[in-house]
Amino acid sequence: MTQKAPWIIAGLAGVAVVGLLVMKRGAGPVVHPEPRPGVTAERVLPLGMVLQTPGAAEAYAGAHRAPQVLDGIHCHCECARHFGHRSLLTCFESDHGSQCDICIGEATLAIRLASQGNSLDDIRRAIDQRFGS
Repeated sequence: MTQKAPWIIAGLAGVAVVGLLVMKRGAGPVVHPEPRPGVTAERVLPLGMVLQTPGAAEAYAGAHRAPQVLDGIHCHCECARHFGHRSLLTCFESDHGSQCDICIGEATLAIRLASQGNSLDDIRRAIDQRFGS
């Protein structure tokens, strides 16, 4: 029985991993929020009020320039589930956006693609491809 224990444990671990993968995939596609009509950057924090982490200045500046873009994007750090955030824009209405590499990366990519004339749907697909699981 002692020789079988490692195999039993390995088998159970394998089943657990497969179960988690199936559950993750079974969660369905990401649902991006629709941008609110007339949304502004009035609640986005000024850069002087957040941590100066790498990329934060560019991300917060982008949130100030194009709030309607970020308001239409789901944040893959899952802050909607953990902090009640509505969209990627919400991440920059607090210092959360300056502390999260995913938020910074998504915002930077979204703003760059928007400035190149990409549609919101194209931006969403790029975000999902790069940051989705």
